[in-house]
Amino acid sequence: MDVVNATHHHDLHDDGYIGKFQSVIGLMKLKTLTLKPRHRIANEIQEIKLRIYGIKERIERYNFQSSEQQEGLSIKYPDRLGSLFVDEGEIVGFEKPKDEIVGWLVDGEEKSRCGISVVGMGGVGKTTLTKNVFDDQQVKGCFDCRAFLVVSQSYSVEALVRNMMMQFSEETKEPLPQGINMMDTTTLITVARSYLQSKRYVIYFDDVWKVDYFWDEIQLAIPDNKKGSRIMITTRNLDVANYCRKDSRVQVHKLQPLPPNKAWELFCNKAFRFDFDGICPSELKDISDEIVQKCEGLPLAIVAIGGLLSTKDKTVSECKKLCQNLSSELDRNPHLANLTRILGMSYDDLPHYLKSCILYFGIYPEDYSIRSSRLIRQWIAEGFVKHEVGKSLEEGGEEYLTELIHRSLVQVSCVHYDGTATSCRIHDLLREMIMRKMKDLSFCHVVDEDNHEQISDVTIRRLAIKTSSNNMLRSIENFPLRSLYIFDVLIKFSDYFGSKFFAKSKLLKVLDLEGALLDYVPDDIGNRFHLKYLSLRYTNVKNLPKSIGKLQNLETLDLKGTLIRELPSEINKLTKLRHLLVYNRRTYSSISGESGVRMMEGFGGMIVLQKLYHVEVDHGGLNLIAELKKLKQLRKLGLKNVKREYGNALCESIEEMEFLESLHISAISENEVIDLQFISSLPQLRQLHLFGCLEKLPNWVPRLDQLVRLSIRFSKLKDDPLKLLKDLPNLLCLAMVCDAYDGEMLHFQVGFKKLNKLYLVQLNNLNSILIDNEALPALKLIEMAHLPKLKEIPPDIHLLKNLETLRLIDTPHEFHQSIDPNGGSKNWVIEHVQMVTIVERVGPNPNSFDFSYRTFRHPKVT
Repeated sequence: MDVVNATHHHDLHDDGYIGKFQSVIGLMKLKTLTLKPRHRIANEIQEIKLRIYGIKERIERYNFQSSEQQEGLSIKYPDRLGSLFVDEGEIVGFEKPKDEIVGWLVDGEEKSRCGISVVGMGGVGKTTLTKNVFDDQQVKGCFDCRAFLVVSQSYSVEALVRNMMMQFSEETKEPLPQGINMMDTTTLITVARSYLQSKRYVIYFDDVWKVDYFWDEIQLAIPDNKKGSRIMITTRNLDVANYCRKDSRVQVHKLQPLPPNKAWELFCNKAFRFDFDGICPSELKDISDEIVQKCEGLPLAIVAIGGLLSTKDKTVSECKKLCQNLSSELDRNPHLANLTRILGMSYDDLPHYLKSCILYFGIYPEDYSIRSSRLIRQWIAEGFVKHEVGKSLEEGGEEYLTELIHRSLVQVSCVHYDGTATSCRIHDLLREMIMRKMKDLSFCHVVDEDNHEQISDVTIRRLAIKTSSNNMLRSIENFPLRSLYIFDVLIKFSDYFGSKFFAKSKLLKVLDLEGALLDYVPDDIGNRFHLKYLSLRYTNVKNLPKSIGKLQNLETLDLKGTLIRELPSEINKLTKLRHLLVYNRRTYSSISGESGVRMMEGFGGMIVLQKLYHVEVDHGGLNLIAELKKLKQLRKLGLKNVKREYGNALCESIEEMEFLESLHISAISENEVIDLQFISSLPQLRQLHLFGCLEKLPNWVPRLDQLVRLSIRFSKLKDDPLKLLKDLPNLLCLAMVCDAYDGEMLHFQVGFKKLNKLYLVQLNNLNSILIDNEALPALKLIEMAHLPKLKEIPPDIHLLKNLETLRLIDTPHEFHQSIDPNGGSKNWVIEHVQMVTIVERVGPNPNSFDFSYRTFRHPKVT
């Protein structure tokens, strides 16, 4: 019955139950029909608010005025003059970067035009450094003409070329071409090319923002005259630096924040220069150190905040007030206005689709290192990542994160062995700016220990709780939330996680309870039909309710580190699930150190699943393996408790996974054979972990052209596997652990072109290692542990010229003597190794877990 009929019957039975019931049905249908359009409109309103706020920010930042206020339009940029005119004595911490860049400029014999790009976040000192290099006498003497041009976000090629010619004229005392102020762009470029054709020049382009247009236009005016000319660019965007490579050889210097000692020196120079000769009074050291830590090595912030402190009384109370109120000071204090504007420019320059992504960092606590995968999956659940043909949403999210990293807005905290970011964070002062924007846009409400009062704003859609306030947790039920995040809540969250908790949050999409003190999931979790992301990671939850099967839109279910050992059959109904993370290091598995979960028959219907890690195969056996065959979209698969008889079926199922990038297979015991010989090809495989007995290395492994990581344990291989692995073109990390190889000798032949990490652990029969010349040319780290028969360091280790780190754990005493820096005949073989760490067992007991640690640099390493 449609709405019109429902209303008509209501009129006929005005006082009857039938009429009232039909009226309710009609209203429910009307609400259902309008739910999606209302949701779309709400999203569009949010986007409009973001755009309006961006326009408002740009109006304020550039000081736009109406025609009634002035005749012409003026644009006011953040003050850059201070960075251009810094006395040599005030520059702190740039000694090494300056020497490196000056060397690139003057020492190179390259006659073709070359580029140097200095990349870093706003305020890190790019302009100060490059202007200091520009004024260096050694640089001045190497070039016929020089120019330093400030580009910024708004520029014209015509103005830049004209300014460049004026600077050349001023330095060389040559007259300017007649009529230069009246020339159009084409004529200016022609004149500049003609002038520079016979000169060795160096040109600095400061603060470049555009990825392509700037370089494509400006390089027309600066010819490659084969005289050793140089171009230098400063930018916040690594993509700008990389784009220039298409026309020139480019050296990239990623300028880092100041180290703690240099940050402290700069701060004291600014804060106490006139009162205490640049020395911090003892009573102010603790609070001053806290202020410096908040700056995180950012020179602009140190100078601005240090300068502000220099204007105040040098008392403990005054310094504490500044430190505690730094966020509000950034908003209102004119001394910090330039800092705020410069940090804000990076946000304002973002395309619209990235602004919501960077705002998301404000949800997480200060100094929080965020797993990249967690962040990207939450972006996807929120709808921030747009679908592109031929690309998964996860790949799109990775590109978004990479772009934010390249724009120097996001810092990489930890990298994977292949160089990808596994975790990331943002600078604390940038976070302060983001927090203000989040508040202005009603993007997310954050409640922490400094702000845990009762809130009554019914427009709250995202809520991040970082407090253990009982009142705050009880008040959650008052808000119609779309996303909820719990951080560091130290009271038992289970007491609040009941039916009332979900009373108004019918449209909840993201529920992140990672690390919460939670030991159960309420039955009515299934009523959250719109939920896309659910994380119970590192909680004490032991079981999932059957209602979990009602979450038809769930995309990520993170159960890592919980106490769940078996999943209910209802989970098989989650046909949109993309990531199922179920491995657990809290329950020990002797062969791999972590356990998986049991799944019920029927999970093959989750056909979009990309990550399934780990499943215990012995519960379900061949039937379970047959269901795996249906999961053709898997990128990562982890299987536990594999038996020999599963071999053929397992190979058949894995071959169907054409997108598989990571495969982890553990046998049911150390002596169980894993038979995987019948896989023909896994073209996308990048990681392979085989834990169990192998009669021989599978013959398809040497054909894995994309493989970057290989780990084998308990393999008991009789033949040296290195001869089969040496030609893998992309292998970066190799681990042979726990009786992976039973032989006495390992021979590294010519090959392993990209291998940079090698782990040899608990190979009980190994007594010698041979390394051919030109083998392992990229190796940077070797870890050798528990090798009882290896009595001396490989004599050919001196051939590994790029080796930086050598870790030796519980190796024989004779081995340690062979590399003792204070004696021994073979010290010379490791003189090139930068860092050597020795971990020795203490006492005569071979089963002792007491170790001593020694780390040293070889005496000949500078």
